[in-house]
Amino acid sequence: MKTIHLLLSFAVATVAGASSARAQSTLSQNKPTWWDKYQLLSKSGSDPAPGATGSATADGNVDVSDECGPQSETYITLNPPRPRILAAGANEIFRLPMRRYFSSDGGASWGGVDLPLPPARQGSNDTRFGSDPSLAFDTRGNLYYSYIVVFFGNGSGVNGTEMAVARSTDGGRTYPSVTYFSFETGSSRFNDKPMVTADTNAKSLFRDNVYVAWDAAVGGTSAGGVRVGRSSDNGASFSVNRADDPKGPGKAIGAVPFVGPGGELYVAWNDYKANTIGFNRSFDGAATWGAASVVAGKRIPFDIAIPAESFRGALVYAACDADRSSGPHRGRLYCSWLDLNDDAVTTNIFLSFSDDRGASWSAPAPVGDRVAGVDRFNQWLSVDPVTGQVDVAFYDTRNDTTGSRYQTDYYLARSSDGVSWLADARVSDASSNEHDCGGTFPCSAINYGNQQGDYEGPAWRIRSGPTAAASRSLRLAAAGPS
Repeated sequence: MKTIHLLLSFAVATVAGASSARAQSTLSQNKPTWWDKYQLLSKSGSDPAPGATGSATADGNVDVSDECGPQSETYITLNPPRPRILAAGANEIFRLPMRRYFSSDGGASWGGVDLPLPPARQGSNDTRFGSDPSLAFDTRGNLYYSYIVVFFGNGSGVNGTEMAVARSTDGGRTYPSVTYFSFETGSSRFNDKPMVTADTNAKSLFRDNVYVAWDAAVGGTSAGGVRVGRSSDNGASFSVNRADDPKGPGKAIGAVPFVGPGGELYVAWNDYKANTIGFNRSFDGAATWGAASVVAGKRIPFDIAIPAESFRGALVYAACDADRSSGPHRGRLYCSWLDLNDDAVTTNIFLSFSDDRGASWSAPAPVGDRVAGVDRFNQWLSVDPVTGQVDVAFYDTRNDTTGSRYQTDYYLARSSDGVSWLADARVSDASSNEHDCGGTFPCSAINYGNQQGDYEGPAWRIRSGPTAAASRSLRLAAAGPS
């Protein structure tokens, strides 16, 4: 089988040195990072709309966005029956709408247009923007793009947030329908970090169900905690319930839904109150949930200001998937997350797996190469549904030449079982730096409140390869078939 290796990348720069870095970020727990974006745009205004864009190719890399401004939190997916159809999304750092991208030739060329935003809420000053993209295809070729809409009111802070799921029937060229739901007023309980998936198992009772998981900050009631939206009507409507302990504090971030080979739905998240990776499962298509459990304990509760991400902070979140192949590990669940190494200074990506549908988990172990003195962060994990290969992609500072762990590259670790790993593959062809511009610090071209964002993903290898985010514009490097 031929494999088209892909890199979806957004520019990465590095951050203030270790001596000035916060040991542990707490700001992000109290104020969403989009507050920084709102302040920036309210003072300097939004970049002009680029309209419909194409892509540009140079030195084997495809600039997917081909825009002047930067993007972050890139996400890419493909249509498994037609793997040359690709779709991607990204945050627009200096603009209000989300951006969507589409390709029908395996990533050689791309188009780009904005996603719609809803009308302004009463009392707002017409400031609202989209954030946090993720995308998934179902078995019928429907493409779903999930994001949040953030409303601001007359300089007084967050006026509300709501979930959005847009649906495309033409591979992402157009999104004629968008479903908005789960509106929350104010900033005390804001919706954040949604992830979307679809049940693509041919024999599942819940085939083509669409699931969205996210966190509603400040829980303690049915309105908080880890929420899961379920749609059985092609995204036209969503029923919502809570996957973590409904009586618990709801201190969670970074929920990720993933589907097993029999249509089982799993959700994992960072429980920063208990300092664990939380987990739950549903065997009836998200209608009901079992008792929440734990994948593993960890050292970093919420985020950490490593040198390469010292202003925004590297977020701890779960990136998980299930082996849906017919291979020897069919049904195995894999979860990965960021945590401290034993030196209590540098960070790494750790992984646990389960062979009993999440009832028990292996002891956490680092993924890929063992490289001392480097930071890894913003990982994503995916499992090839044909071969069962496990791919974990992440930022890595091993090639830093500043001596301060500022410079990052994107790497891919590969395994057949989550235990033994091939040598890490460098995906980026040049290091990025979100700390300075050729030695100039601070640099006006860097949005220090966003830096590399919170995540990149996913990393596919089903007739497709790794994804990432690299410097200042959304890029896709195609290394060609192999």
